[in-house]
Amino acid sequence: MDLGAGREWTDPTCPVARTVDLVGDRWSLLIVRDAMDGAVSFTDFRQRLGIARNILADRLRRLVDVGVLTTSTAPGGKRHSYELTAAGKDLFTTIVALRQWGERNAFAAGEARSTLTDLAGDELAELGPRTRAGHEVGADTSLVRRPES
Repeated sequence: MDLGAGREWTDPTCPVARTVDLVGDRWSLLIVRDAMDGAVSFTDFRQRLGIARNILADRLRRLVDVGVLTTSTAPGGKRHSYELTAAGKDLFTTIVALRQWGERNAFAAGEARSTLTDLAGDELAELGPRTRAGHEVGADTSLVRRPES
């Protein structure tokens, strides 16, 4: 799939900007989160999110168009079923990173929150970027190399 053809990008050489252009609004990321948690139908997403029908239809269509979700016709032929594609499943680390940021920065101490575990019930380890050699990297110890014009 060539997502770049005919598209206006916020910053054509930046992977972060392109990702935000494709899936960066709140509803799209929450739809992806809920798809990872088992939502498959329009009704599933609508009930979980409380989102207006027109906005949900637009975001689902867009996520299908950019290859994050795929659709199939449910038995009976009237409704669509939505499923994450490989690209959609590849957003798992992004969703986990957002979750962990929220755990650290969006809750008061002791405030109730959901938790993410593996199927055995173990909580996930803290994510953190590393170089290919295994060294931890942060905002103060990294730089962006832009392509030469």
